[in-house]
Amino acid sequence: MTDTLDPDLLRRMHAYWRAANYLTVGQIYLRDNPMLEEPLKREHIKHRLLGHWGTTTGLNFIYTHLNRAIVQRDLNMIYVMGPGHGGPGPVAHTYLEGSYTEIYPRIDRSKAGMRELFRQFSWPYGIPSHVAPETPGSIHEGGELGYSLSHAFGAAYDNPELIVACVVGDGEAETGALATSWHSNKFLNPVTDGAVLPILHLNGFKIANPTVLARIGDDDLRDLMRGYGYDPHFVEGHEPEAMHQAFAAALDTCLDAIRQIQKEAREESADQAKLPRWPMIVFRSPKGWTGPKVVDGKPVEGTWRAHQVPLSKFETDEHVKQLEDWMKSYNAHELFDEEGRFREEFASLAPTGQRRMGMNPHANGGLLLKPLHMPHFAQFAEDVKTPGDHKAEMTRVLGRFLREVMRQNMRSFRVFGPDETASNRLEAIYEASPKTWLAEYEAVDEDLAPDGRVMEVLSEHQCQGWLEGYLLTGRHGFFSCYEAFIHIIDSMFNQHAKWLKTTRKMEWRPPIASLNYLLSSHVWHQDHNGFSHQDPGFIDHVANKKSEIVRIYLPPDTNCLLSVADHCLRSRHYVNVIIAGKQPDWQWLDIESAVRHCTAGAGIWEWAGRGGDDPDVVMACAGDAPTVEVLAAVMLLREYVPDIRIRVVNVVDLMSLETPDEHPHGMDDDRFDDLFTKDKPVVFAFHGYPGIVHKLTYRRHNHDNFHVRGYKEEGTTTTALDMMVLNNMDRFQLALDVINRVPRFAGEREKATQRYWADIQRHKLYVSEHGWDLPEVRDWQWKAEDAN
Repeated sequence: MTDTLDPDLLRRMHAYWRAANYLTVGQIYLRDNPMLEEPLKREHIKHRLLGHWGTTTGLNFIYTHLNRAIVQRDLNMIYVMGPGHGGPGPVAHTYLEGSYTEIYPRIDRSKAGMRELFRQFSWPYGIPSHVAPETPGSIHEGGELGYSLSHAFGAAYDNPELIVACVVGDGEAETGALATSWHSNKFLNPVTDGAVLPILHLNGFKIANPTVLARIGDDDLRDLMRGYGYDPHFVEGHEPEAMHQAFAAALDTCLDAIRQIQKEAREESADQAKLPRWPMIVFRSPKGWTGPKVVDGKPVEGTWRAHQVPLSKFETDEHVKQLEDWMKSYNAHELFDEEGRFREEFASLAPTGQRRMGMNPHANGGLLLKPLHMPHFAQFAEDVKTPGDHKAEMTRVLGRFLREVMRQNMRSFRVFGPDETASNRLEAIYEASPKTWLAEYEAVDEDLAPDGRVMEVLSEHQCQGWLEGYLLTGRHGFFSCYEAFIHIIDSMFNQHAKWLKTTRKMEWRPPIASLNYLLSSHVWHQDHNGFSHQDPGFIDHVANKKSEIVRIYLPPDTNCLLSVADHCLRSRHYVNVIIAGKQPDWQWLDIESAVRHCTAGAGIWEWAGRGGDDPDVVMACAGDAPTVEVLAAVMLLREYVPDIRIRVVNVVDLMSLETPDEHPHGMDDDRFDDLFTKDKPVVFAFHGYPGIVHKLTYRRHNHDNFHVRGYKEEGTTTTALDMMVLNNMDRFQLALDVINRVPRFAGEREKATQRYWADIQRHKLYVSEHGWDLPEVRDWQWKAEDAN
């Protein structure tokens, strides 16, 4: 059998790999003497040794081979590295290929630049130890495991010429999110999408334990991967020359298979695409390959001890000498010239221009981002002639708007959701495009097609990962989810928000499209689901992030939802959270009023109040269901206390409650006081946990008079009003709160309390007997005062 690599190419590739490994060790250990021009001393070594050696040499090996394939085949390829802390590897490679110096000119290709490269790694105000936004060519934050493959597939969707090489670490492979993401191949259309080449890197160990997939045997592993729908090609060993030849052959076989799959598929139409068996590589190499074999009499290479820093104690000269010998084993003087520059005979192996993986624009999606073609949302508006004159399903109307967004952006916009698009009443989108599906079909299936653009799989992790990969490579998307279960991706949201925060200050990374969430089937409108489906806490989680990144919207009706959604889809580099119910509910504002209200973020609803500039009380609301309860309470109070003066304030942009120095959307104190007064009681009905409103307003003049009602972790399968009653945010409670807090109503309080308990008893007895709300609640409708 003819070797894939001729002797000279093999020699140069091996040298390239040695150079990357040398730079990796230098980053972990050295702060000076980068070329070992003098004997290594303790003062040349960093005091704090942070980093991960064990996985990185395998990542370096793969990167070297991908470079060879890119050059020989003129590939458009990016590299996603799942092993979390393999950061020094891609930093080393982008330095060798020149990408790093182009972006960071102070890290030039010289001895001085190499010294800075080493010194900055895991150094205060330097760079992180993992693959991070600062790393050229990265779209995958290495600080958390489990999402490399879903990011890779997200990047490949609608990128027909792109190949995403994705290294899955065998520790990462034990996570639930990664285990699910193998199924992404059932959603990849070989006609219209690119390809993902998974490379399962088995080096046998995590931090302190063996990895499962490294210990089940090749037969079982092959069966597992074939069961997922892949054709696995195994490469294993430890002798470099044989490993280079074997990996090169496997890589060529896989790339040939990918091109053949695409060629055959592209001879047909996208809607006729079949599910192919995509190739993958299982790469088994020693943990800490080429590093110290033994340290202090204990084996290191090929064990868990190689995971982080194999040599960590330099109080004695023995370890200093061992580190020096280790670094000298790479023969750096053969690889770099006297000035510290990578020798041309090896440097010439790398791709050039945008073919370098560090400079591929798909790994810097803001360079490719184009604005969405947007229909005008007003054409979908509800015809509201007077406030509360009819009901509508907010999200069903939103679905019609998203349908037209989809139709006008069929190669750059997708909708993602965990089997809930129709449940959240967005199914009008299917009129523009069905759901993506390349697995088997049955006669009962509906709205499935190989070229569908609605991405549905029952894994919030998967939807989030796909969407992130899609956004990070320059496209747009929308994620719909049940409110209670968006928490499943809390940590993924964290990482994406951190990515956005970090890249916001990086001029070389232009802004990407915002990550847009719609949270529906929310806490207050659960027809048949109980306590498990009731949790509005994602609001709190998001609000903790940096203010320049997060936005939270609680539209009270359909027209406000349309205005907010249009704004969010046009925005850049944010995480936008929209919370809106799917059940039929009352409509309040015409489209022009809705736009003005959403632009302001919060406002006085003059039509709902009475008393002008001198109210007895401010009744505030944020969220669709709380808005209904506040307005119902207003009607009760007009009956209970005919001369009451009430101001109704609705908040649609939650972050407007903060001060402008805390959030860009924050109201200044004068405007806040104009809405909420400086000294009057404020009864605030809030969609989520009450504490977040206090947190956002604690610096305001009138904060001590704020009384916030919201979710307090009470729920069951029950009626809409009973959910409010269980959490003390019902209209009866809000009306009692007002009477108890307005000083001039002190004489009404005993009567009001008795009335409240009578109403609650009547409510409880009725719902227990009849299974739905009182007629006066079911049939309630807003009536302006002149309609009385």
